[in-house]
Amino acid sequence: QVQLVESGGGTVQPGGSLRLSCAISATSFTIDTWAWYRQAPGKQRESVASIFADGSTDYADSVKGRFTISRDSAKNTVSLHMISLKPEDTGVYTCMAAWKMGASFELWGQGTLVNVSS
Repeated sequence: QVQLVESGGGTVQPGGSLRLSCAISATSFTIDTWAWYRQAPGKQRESVASIFADGSTDYADSVKGRFTISRDSAKNTVSLHMISLKPEDTGVYTCMAAWKMGASFELWGQGTLVNVSS
């Protein structure tokens, strides 16, 4: 079945950087919308970055200027480049892909842990 595969999570010191990647296990269709969400312990899941079909992007205020979302449509992959990481960025990051093939579909990844700690 179609799945999302995430990579790049891990532990990094405050002020460091990480790049998360997400790929869908199919190449016969194009993803319309990619998004990254995160959830810290005891907190609600929040959207941190999205990129839409027209190439426009949207970022949470807390990450604006530090996180960059990008896509490679030919490879059906999306990346999240994170710099100047803060302890408050710690959480489980999950990739989401949405597309249409007549009907609308939405797929979520397993999640990968980002731990910003000294």
